[in-house]
Amino acid sequence: MADFGVEAEAGELGFDQERLARIDRYFRPYVDDGRLPGWLITVSRGGRLVHLSTYGHRDVESGRPVEPDTLWRWYSMTKPVTSVAAMMLYEEGALQLTDPVERFIPSFAGLRVFAGGSDLQPVTVPLARPMTVWHLLTHTAGLTYGFLRAHPVDAMLRARGFEWGTPEGFTLADSCDAWAGIPLLFQPGAEWNYSLATDVLGRVVEVASGQSLDAFFRTRIFEPLGMKETGFHVPEERADRLASLYVRGPGGVLSRTGTSGRAQTPPAHLSGGGGLIGPASDYHRFTRMLRGRGAVDGVRLLGSRTVDHMARNQLPGGADLEGFGRRLFAETAFEGTGFGLGFSVVTDPVALHGLASRGEYGWGGAASTAFWVDPREDITVSFFTQLMPSSTYPIRAYLRSLVRQALVD
Repeated sequence: MADFGVEAEAGELGFDQERLARIDRYFRPYVDDGRLPGWLITVSRGGRLVHLSTYGHRDVESGRPVEPDTLWRWYSMTKPVTSVAAMMLYEEGALQLTDPVERFIPSFAGLRVFAGGSDLQPVTVPLARPMTVWHLLTHTAGLTYGFLRAHPVDAMLRARGFEWGTPEGFTLADSCDAWAGIPLLFQPGAEWNYSLATDVLGRVVEVASGQSLDAFFRTRIFEPLGMKETGFHVPEERADRLASLYVRGPGGVLSRTGTSGRAQTPPAHLSGGGGLIGPASDYHRFTRMLRGRGAVDGVRLLGSRTVDHMARNQLPGGADLEGFGRRLFAETAFEGTGFGLGFSVVTDPVALHGLASRGEYGWGGAASTAFWVDPREDITVSFFTQLMPSSTYPIRAYLRSLVRQALVD
């Protein structure tokens, strides 16, 4: 971790040092008054770190502090990694964005769509159009999550053991076959809904590549980029560096969740939608690759035009999530925000009601983590903590304004 540190003076990269310090001054009280266990923040410009700070504890009970090498559950910040993997295969001709998902997962050939009734007695209709790889990448596939608790289909997922996890022993292939037997929320392409789509995309990556998802990530993404400590579980020798996972309990008091120790066991289900764990330094390498339009330090994963395309709003007619999506979660704002191939994309900073650049893209995770890449300002930002769910506090909106107010060039 010796190479993970501030690489440039604030003024050299167009920041005011005192204004950058406002970031830490704002977020320290989140720890001091018990809202967060601890945090790590990075800000870079031109691929060089200008701000790296830590505060608080990776484990409150033991008093172990957050350190630069702390390991974090990325949850849905795994999704961009899976999306990059799929686009690497697209570039190689192993798949097309228009390919039906059933080409890779045969059980998806008989999908049905919810049309009424209840979770116990649903009325369904057949697909009007095939579900494609593009639908998975854009979350327009008609899939959902059991934990959303907003629709009878969500209840059907929970009844089959899919809420915050999967049934014991289920592999990714097993899960996809089970999901194929549950109706879709809507016809593919008709709406946007945050969902299990990226987990299904992970299975597409496995079939198209002939490798398990962990093997593809390791050999095709992590090793080339030097992301040496990221994976689907934490080995025993690194377990003491893993941050504990918390929820806001009665009276706002932090309570460590019962899932904190599960990260140390290799999972049967390799979740491309939320399974990765690693240090902030590894995610910084990944965002530097995105900032470099597919390449970093001479290592290229994707062509520059491919990354540009991924970061374009793909929603029909240039719509934003407010007009085309179901407002059921908090990983991004909805107004002035579209969706690309694996990322949210700012389409209208004025409608967003916040300091942002058109074309800025990123995502967040269920434990209140977040990242974004701003091609216009050449900035990448990340925030790591471990508080479930991500809707507990509006951390991301404040972080965005705090970073941008520090720019003075």
